[in-house]
Amino acid sequence: MSDQVETGQMTSDVDDDDNASSIFDATKFKIVAIGVIAALAGLMSGLDIGVVAGALEPFGRQFHASTIALEWVVSSMMAGAAVGAVSAGWLSHSLGRKRSLILGAAVFVGGTIGCALSWSVPSMIVFRVVMGVAVGISAFTAPLYLSEIASEETRGAMVSTYQLMVTVGIFVAFLSDTYFSYTNDWRMMFGVAGIPAILFLIGVLFLPYSPRWLIIQGRHKEARQVLLDLRDDPLEAAQEIRAIREQLQTKQNGFALFRTNSNFRRSVALGVMLQAMQQLAGINIVMYYAPKILEAAHFDAHSQMWCTAIIGLVNMLATFVAVGLVDRWGRKPILYSGFTIMALGMAFLGVLLNNGMETQSSQIIAVFLLMVFCAGFAMSAGPLMWVLCSEIQPLAGRDFGISISTLTNWVTNLAVGVSFLSLMQMLGSAGTFWLFAALNALFLVLTILFVPETKGMSLAKIEKRLMKGTKLRHLGR
Repeated sequence: MSDQVETGQMTSDVDDDDNASSIFDATKFKIVAIGVIAALAGLMSGLDIGVVAGALEPFGRQFHASTIALEWVVSSMMAGAAVGAVSAGWLSHSLGRKRSLILGAAVFVGGTIGCALSWSVPSMIVFRVVMGVAVGISAFTAPLYLSEIASEETRGAMVSTYQLMVTVGIFVAFLSDTYFSYTNDWRMMFGVAGIPAILFLIGVLFLPYSPRWLIIQGRHKEARQVLLDLRDDPLEAAQEIRAIREQLQTKQNGFALFRTNSNFRRSVALGVMLQAMQQLAGINIVMYYAPKILEAAHFDAHSQMWCTAIIGLVNMLATFVAVGLVDRWGRKPILYSGFTIMALGMAFLGVLLNNGMETQSSQIIAVFLLMVFCAGFAMSAGPLMWVLCSEIQPLAGRDFGISISTLTNWVTNLAVGVSFLSLMQMLGSAGTFWLFAALNALFLVLTILFVPETKGMSLAKIEKRLMKGTKLRHLGR
């Protein structure tokens, strides 16, 4: 009899363990699926960044565009993104994170159709601005949404997934550009970018609302249900709801806080610096102008496109390193590695270009150095700047601080995009890459001096240290 009872108890324990494991697996799968769908906003950004690299040359030939006109075709997207980033804070607060993502996807679809049907340089610039508005909204909203859906343990990886999807979009765009380069069909290069955007638009419709936004709106039961679905432990969900309610007692009043609180101004300045570092590292000169760079290295037209696609593949694969290590190694060690790799890659590429690129071996080395540079960026500054910017802003100024840093990203991106071809003409290819090598060396020093290590730190602890006046580099661990 006792054996039967003991056996029954053991069976019950095993069943409970199986049920717990099943619930854990289902929860894990659900949050991963939500994260991937939300991060597809990055796919739209990547497609927009990547498609212009292949479309620029045939489009310019058809409409006899000057160098300055081509720079504005590239950079008009960033001007639109700056507008989108400025408006995204208000949209995400008023409409919610989910509806803002839906709006961004719909605008992006319209912009891609317009670019594919463009009849002149000015019309292309207008529709590139439209696409940029969508990208700016999504670039603000998606990392914010992901940081609010994720737990503290997975926050770094979840937000990094956004940048991973940016690199996937760039790679897909480069492959598409390469395929259509044989017919010089720049219209199809732009047109196919609308297909993933439509899929993203459909996927977002099935996402839950951000629990933080639901509580802001007074929809507490819905927020509780969302967190119960996304957390393994109901007690964890209840504690998170209490923490959100306590934080939300501090109302959003970012501009007033910026005027009156020097500690908040420090976090805004840090966010601005981080996003400027990301863009001035030089990644987008490779993403936008890779064929032009390879042309300077004496590659023929089709080789330029295939090498560009390979660079995009490396850029995508290296981002997996950041997603896998950001919550293990921490933010700063990865940034140290990335800026060192980028500085060396740019410096040696400048040496090659300065010495001439007539031999096949030198051309192969040039492509390798571009891949090394992209790998360094993709594993570090690419995703981690978004992670850090979502972590360092205090709750009362969160929307304002992230809006300013996202705006900085696109304004700096615009400055780089609109000046690169002219910079190459003025400084020469070698001098231009030495300039970016020096900038990356500078950014390594700035990371040491100012960037905090936020791995495993709650947003509340980071905010408490910030408002006490703790040095920026000591805000985290």
